[in-house]
Parts: sequence; structure tokens; C-alpha cells
Amino acid sequence: MLSCSCFHRLGAGAGVKQDRTLNYAAGFLDSARNDSYEMGNLFMRRAAVFYWLIVIAAIAIAAAFHFDDTVRNFIAQHQSRAMRNFMRYVSLFSDWPEHFALGLILAGVAWWCGNKKWTRIFLSMLMALAIAGVIGRGIQIATGRARPSVRTEEVGNRFSAKYNAFPSGHVAASTAFFGVLVFARRRIGLACLPIPFLIGFSRMYLGAHYLSDVVCAAVLGILCALIVARVMLTEDQTSNIGHRKSMWRRG
Repeated sequence: MLSCSCFHRLGAGAGVKQDRTLNYAAGFLDSARNDSYEMGNLFMRRAAVFYWLIVIAAIAIAAAFHFDDTVRNFIAQHQSRAMRNFMRYVSLFSDWPEHFALGLILAGVAWWCGNKKWTRIFLSMLMALAIAGVIGRGIQIATGRARPSVRTEEVGNRFSAKYNAFPSGHVAASTAFFGVLVFARRRIGLACLPIPFLIGFSRMYLGAHYLSDVVCAAVLGILCALIVARVMLTEDQTSNIGHRKSMWRRG
């Protein structure tokens, strides 16, 4: 009787362990399927967003070139000394060196506080800023488009940034810089978006750029921000999936 009872207990214990193993395997497969489904949905959503961004950008660029002269003439007819002085200050403190200095300060503060996530975000903003600046400068040299306030025949050196208009370096830098912040922390980034808009308007108000210069620079900045932020957001998504797996295993 004792031996039968022992065998019965051993058999019951083995059955419980087998059931636990099967449940664990089934749960792991379900978790893997859910993660694959989530990653598939994330890819489809990002592909759809990227497609619509291309369509919207193409429409905006075409409209900008069409209304270049109209907008320039309208702004020229509505000038005021106070507004012009204000726009000068906006343009003076909104070029890429000011954005770069701000990014370095923010990254340094985040690193000093031990916040790795925000340090990575600020460094990504600086990376997008640099990429947009290099590409934008190359396009300026290649196109050689004169500014609205400068006659084409007066352009003696097409390599000088003083005469190049297309695209706007101020707007490209600012849009790329704050665009990463939009992709990383949407609420904070959207609150900062009026800054690139104000910079773009100031450049047109001062006669430094056409509407198409500003719009194309904004598109360039968004693309640079999207490329940089894609790597960062992918890492965040992977870490979130890993966190859910560890929580499930603990449960």
C-alpha cells in the first residue's frame, strides 16, 4: 500500500510538471504570435504614414512653387518696421549653431542627471540637425538659386551661403531638430513645432527665401528626423516587447 501510494504521488507530480511545461510552451507561443502581430501592425502603420507623408510633401512642394511670387508680393506689401526688427532677431538666433548649442546643453544636462533615454533623444536631435545641414548645403550649392532680395546676375560666388536660397538652412535645421522630438515625445515635440514655423515665416518676411525654399527645407528636415527617429523608436519598441515578456514570465 505504501509503495502504491508513493508511485501514485510520483505520477501525479510528474503530471503536474508536464502540464506546467505544456502551459508554459503554449503561453510562449501565444506571446511570440502576439509580438509578431504587433510588429507587423507597427510596420504597416509606419509604411502607411510614410506613404501619406510622401503624397502630402509632393502636393505641398508643388503648391509652394506655384505661389512663390504671390506670397513674396503679399509680404512685400505688408511690411512694418517693428515686425521687421522682430523677424531679424528671430532669424539671428535660429540658425543651426544656436540649435546645436541648445542640443549640446540639453544632452549634457540629461547625461549629468543619469537619464539615458533623454540623452539618446537629444543626441538624436543633434544627429538629425547635422544630416539636414549637410544635405541642405549640398543642395544649395548644386542648385545655385538666388535669394528673392538678390538678383541672379549679382551672384558672384555660388558657393557663398549669402546668396544661396534653396532650401532654407534655418528651416531645415530647426525642423530636423524638433522633428525628432515629435517622433520621440509627441506632446512635447508638438508644443515646439511653432518654432520652425516662426523661423520659416521670418525668413520669407526678410526676403531671404521664397515659400518653396521654406517648404522644401521643412520636408528635408522631416525626412532627416524620420530616419534618425526610426532607429530610436525601433529600439524603444523592442525594449517594450522584452519588458512585456519578462512580466509574463514572472506571472
